[in-house]
Formats: sequence, structure tokens, C-alpha cells
Amino acid sequence: MPARPRELTPDRSARHLFGAKMRAYRERGAISLEGLSDVVKISRSHLSRIETAEAMPPPSLPAMLDAAFGTDGIFEELYRLASKEVHPDQFRRRMELEARARIIDEFSCQLVTGLVQTEEYARALFQTYDPRRSPEKTEELWTARLSRQAHLRADPQPDLSVILDEAVLRRSYGGPAVMRAQLAHLIDVTLTPTSTLQVLPFEHGGHPLAGGSLALFTLEDGTQVAWEEGFASGTLLEDAAKVRHLRRAYDRLRACALSPCDSAAFIRSVMEALPT
Repeated sequence: MPARPRELTPDRSARHLFGAKMRAYRERGAISLEGLSDVVKISRSHLSRIETAEAMPPPSLPAMLDAAFGTDGIFEELYRLASKEVHPDQFRRRMELEARARIIDEFSCQLVTGLVQTEEYARALFQTYDPRRSPEKTEELWTARLSRQAHLRADPQPDLSVILDEAVLRRSYGGPAVMRAQLAHLIDVTLTPTSTLQVLPFEHGGHPLAGGSLALFTLEDGTQVAWEEGFASGTLLEDAAKVRHLRRAYDRLRACALSPCDSAAFIRSVMEALPT
């Protein structure tokens, strides 16, 4: 006798609801997990874990499910909700604002910001932060980060401005090969039609944003909000006066940073200094 399917709990979260709907439409169409695996090119075991909410759906799956089941965007809508649930509650509002922003301005003093991280660099960060983290959890975190990066390819694309402290380039995660690939990716985004990246060199000295990271989101109606992040927590600021203060600090920092072209040359020099 085949094992009974595990009972689902769609009322627990959007991710659980995504899995429950996936099973419901699959069974309504008399499609086995193996059959669905052939259609979406994802292993049966992975699909099973998505149905039981043990794994986060990859970004490519929702559209394929909508096409296979004729569900007119239901799974893409559920995915947008479920992707935010990977993050702790205090970050959800930030994630919603980032997804709605037409202009994103970021400064980071210690790490490459998530929107421009490579997969290998991000995975190295996850493992450094928690060496006991399971491969499944690392995969889940990377899937969530990938969903954030997909926003940069939305139509219309948001404008992205990133300022990185020189320390970000010098501090290695994952070894020289990983850092070389990450730095090469940063060069690619230094100056595009919708993005700029600048380096703040050590020689600039101290500044008001040292020690943490800042994200400024400008929404379609012109509203601006700020997100300050420290070691283990973040603060969302929506008070207009406080946001203006941080905006002024960011703009002054941008004026003192290297130009995008000079930043690309600087990053390339750091790459060349890495051991082979």
C-alpha cells in the first residue's frame, strides 16, 4: 500500500498555502509528482518538499505552474507573498517597500549588498554567519535573495545606486575565487542604464554612516523611507525629517565617493591583488 500523502496546513503561511494549492491543482488534474517533474524540470523530491512547505519554491516555478494548471497568475501571486516569509517578521515591511521602490539607494560598510551579491558570495556569507546551517536552509535563503534580485529586472526596472566602503572589497568571503567573481560582477554594475556603483576609499576618512548599512527607498508617489541595519537587527524609518537627514548624509557620501568609472578601475586593482 503506498504511503499516505503528508497532511498539509495551508492556514499557517503563504508558503504552506502555495504547497497546498500546488497539490490540489496537481491532484485535480490527475498529475503525479513524477509527471509534474517532467513538465517543470524540477526533481520529484524537491517538488514534494515544496508541497509540504519544507522548501521554498524557486523563482522559475510559479509561472510554470500557472501555465501547467491554467491558473492565471495565482502561483505567481502566492510566490510574491511566500518569498517574503523566509525573512524574520521585522524585515517583511522592508522587503515590501524594496519591491515597490522605483529608486533604491544603498550604502554598505562591511558587506556587498544583497541586490548585487553573486550566488557563491551569498552562500559563503550564510555559512560564515551560521556554520551549522543545513544545506536546505542555505538553499532557501539563496532562493529568497534571488527573488529580491529579480526585482531589478522588473518592467519598469528600478534605478539602483550603491556605495560600498573599501572594506567591503578587501574583506574576503569564500576565498579568492569567490571574491574575484564577486568583484567582477560589481564592475559589471558600476554604470548601466539603471544602476551605478561607487567605492568610498579609506582615504576619505570617517563619515556619518560608518559602522552599518543604509537603504533608501523612493516609491512611485515620491514617498521616501529609510532602512538602517546593524549587526543583528534593522530599523525602518518613515518619519520625513529623519529620512531627510539620512538622505542628506547619503548624498554627501555619494559626492565624496569615486566616480563609477574610477570605482571600476579601483575594484579591478583589488581583483589583481588577490592570490591566484
